[in-house]
Amino acid sequence: MKIKSILTATLLLVAVSVSAQWKKAGINLSIAQKQGISTLDSAQTTLFNIGLYSAMNKLNGFSVNPLVGVTYNGMNGVQISGLGSANKGTANGVQINGITGINYGGFNGLSVSGLVNISSQQSDGVVISGLANICDYNSGLLLGGLINFSNSDINGVQIAGMANITGKTANGLMVAGLLNLAGSDLNGVQISPLGNIAGNKMNGVQIGIANYATHGKGLQLGLFNYYREDYKGLQLGLINANPETRYQLMIYGGNKSKFNVGVRFKNELFYTILSTGAYYFNLNDKYSATFAYRAGLSLPIFKKLSISGDIGYEHIEGFKNKHKKLPAHLYSLQERINLEYHVMPYFSIFATGGYFVNRYYNKNANYDKGAIIEAGIILF
Repeated sequence: MKIKSILTATLLLVAVSVSAQWKKAGINLSIAQKQGISTLDSAQTTLFNIGLYSAMNKLNGFSVNPLVGVTYNGMNGVQISGLGSANKGTANGVQINGITGINYGGFNGLSVSGLVNISSQQSDGVVISGLANICDYNSGLLLGGLINFSNSDINGVQIAGMANITGKTANGLMVAGLLNLAGSDLNGVQISPLGNIAGNKMNGVQIGIANYATHGKGLQLGLFNYYREDYKGLQLGLINANPETRYQLMIYGGNKSKFNVGVRFKNELFYTILSTGAYYFNLNDKYSATFAYRAGLSLPIFKKLSISGDIGYEHIEGFKNKHKKLPAHLYSLQERINLEYHVMPYFSIFATGGYFVNRYYNKNANYDKGAIIEAGIILF
């Protein structure tokens, strides 16, 4: 009995000594949050951690958990978790998470998560997720499978499969599969297939189908460009508009396309026209239609008389016809000079003279060329 008691006491002393040494050395070996050789200690700084679900006061070193790793007063080092990690203090270093990484006190370094990264304060460095990155402020690179969202400012690069949304100012590059939104200012470049929005000032470049800025300085390149108040720079698009743009209906005919209807987007000097027409070939040949885009410059001559010039591209659809030897498809390059007389504020008449070259799509050759003579009216 005495020998057995002595052995038991010795083993307990050894266990206590080993545990104390592990704590002193900063070693945390855990099965669950409160079950392990060295469990959560409010005064301990962990240098090395291996477990299933570990909770640590502070990590300065290396941590691996197939389930979850949690720190309460900061992380400096490498944290790898099968499901996710949570840090209530500031995290500095590398995080790799199977599903989610959550940092309540900000993050600096590299964070990679299978689904979501969340930082309730500032995030600096490289943040990559399969689904979404959500932060208050970021400086560095945000790479999200679907969306990057920041409540405040962004400095650096944002790349998302669907959308980049910044609550305030975006400084740098935004590239998205659908939409880029800067809630306040943009100082940099926005690129997306669908749309780009700068809620207040845009200083830089917007490239997309539709581009919007309240105040602009730089380049808008897209199918539809719009600014709400003032703009200093260049707009290149099918339609360039602002609150002063007049949307005018055009009805006209000529020696080529016999009947045409179009919409003119008229600014102070520049304008663009989208139009469609019928019977480009002779009336006794077969039905044919046109779809055209034109861009030009208009200048006043006298009080009610103005002159304008534009260049345009026109698609000519001849459709298939077994009985006529006419091309099914052509394209036309055109230039026009127009004289417009303003009969009243919302009604004008105009006459046009110009030149066209019609070409085949499928070979390097002209179909025909010649003069354009047209006349019509403009409403509104």
